[in-house]
Amino acid sequence: MPHARVSLWVGAALLGATVLLTAGILLGVDDGPFPIDRAWQDLLVPVRAPLLLWFSYAMNVIGGGWVAILVVPIGVAVVLVVLGRPWSAAYFVVAAAVSAGMVQVVKHLVGRARPEDILVISDFGSFPSGHVANAATVAMALFVLFPHLWTALAGAAWVVLMAFSRTYLGAHWLTDTIGGALIGAAAALLVAAVFAKPLRAEGLAKVTT
Repeated sequence: MPHARVSLWVGAALLGATVLLTAGILLGVDDGPFPIDRAWQDLLVPVRAPLLLWFSYAMNVIGGGWVAILVVPIGVAVVLVVLGRPWSAAYFVVAAAVSAGMVQVVKHLVGRARPEDILVISDFGSFPSGHVANAATVAMALFVLFPHLWTALAGAAWVVLMAFSRTYLGAHWLTDTIGGALIGAAAALLVAAVFAKPLRAEGLAKVTT
């Protein structure tokens, strides 16, 4: 896993970028979308197709609600415990909880309206995307625990696909998904800095057994 100081500084940098993006939205006109948000939605809406809609609806279920809040964190934690990595399990659950909490705080702080052509029922606040934040937290946390090229590539693909699905359904503006990715990754790295010593000891123990 990355060194604690690296996790802390990179996580802080991502959190700082989130703060800047949040400030830009708050200082904007009526907390509305940026030109790039409108342009992206204008590009996607006319080309909505059944196959991509089916995919996006599936991602809507997998990436949010009770599945993302309970099923995924608990399921991954159980697997990690079975693998003999209880500290990794605790880290994953805490990272998921911190990410979800940060998302809700920012949602209620900003109160950004969702796109007009939304196709799914969603909760309050468009910024940031909770689905993308969940995806980014899972991706970054798994990379922290299993720092391999394949976990990095798979995680990045998962976050990009989740972001695409959210904008394809009109559930979020493009910058909402960017904010979600920043928060999710930041949460995973900042929590990793806190858990650095037990995670490193646990990883070394597995290597030597």
